Amino acid sequence: MAMGKRKRSGRQSTIWIASSDLPRTAAHPFYERLNRILDKAGFDGHVERLCARFYAQTMGRPSQAPGRYFRLLLIGYFEGLDSERAIAWRAADSFALRRFLDMELVEAPPPTTPRSRARVG
Repeated sequence: MAMGKRKRSGRQSTIWIASSDLPRTAAHPFYERLNRILDKAGFDGHVERLCARFYAQTMGRPSQAPGRYFRLLLIGYFEGLDSERAIAWRAADSFALRRFLDMELVEAPPPTTPRSRARVG
């Protein structure tokens, strides 16, 4: 039996794909349920009120929302990820986790440095 060869076609692959044409995955049931529980409890608003005194109005770069920060930590805990880069990679790689974090498709995962400082400090 001869080795198969990849056929090279003269057709150019598509460069642009509309985000509405991308496949929609069924979200992970655990994270969907967790989001419903957190939303019902008013988690994001509560955490923002608790953390408000630690966020400057005009200094530095814009920070991430505390609710998203804690959701990233929850992903690390539930997925058994002990590094900030692993959490960022996992969040960037999974449509279900992007939905859990309320991230747009084109949005990059939050930088790891602020989480590292918060966890160490």
